[in-house]
Amino acid sequence: MLVELIFKNRFETKKALNLIRWTIIIYTIVTFTFYLIGMATTDNPDEYAFLNRATGPYAWAYWIMLLSALIFPLTLFIRKLASKFWYVLLVAFGMKSGMYFERFVIITTSFHRDYQTENGNDGLMESISYGIGIFFIQGIIIAMLTLGIFEIIKRKKTGYNTV
Repeated sequence: MLVELIFKNRFETKKALNLIRWTIIIYTIVTFTFYLIGMATTDNPDEYAFLNRATGPYAWAYWIMLLSALIFPLTLFIRKLASKFWYVLLVAFGMKSGMYFERFVIITTSFHRDYQTENGNDGLMESISYGIGIFFIQGIIIAMLTLGIFEIIKRKKTGYNTV
């Protein structure tokens, strides 16, 4: 989005967004397929305790995570929605809502441990900021690599290689 705002029509941002769209769709289909195969063939039914999670005390959180990880990404088949940067970003965050919820629970419970020593939370805020920083750096690197690859392809197709 920033590249599109700063460099209007300079880079192949729509093609990069389309690549990300299809990556999300394929990832969702593959993940769901492995989940179904795992549920059908597992020897340990507790590993895939769908009924307990879907009807337990935190059923609302489980259904939000399940729908945002399986149904929400499939809306990217609609081209009008998939061409909007903000919508693709919302889908990506929705897909990882389970991970974010899990981290929230871990951080919250680590603040409220009665059995830990006084300095039990040392470095927690640094690890949180480190995780957020790594998350954004990964996104920037992936965006730069994707745009760079599409720029190289565009130069090879047009035939003007400036080295």
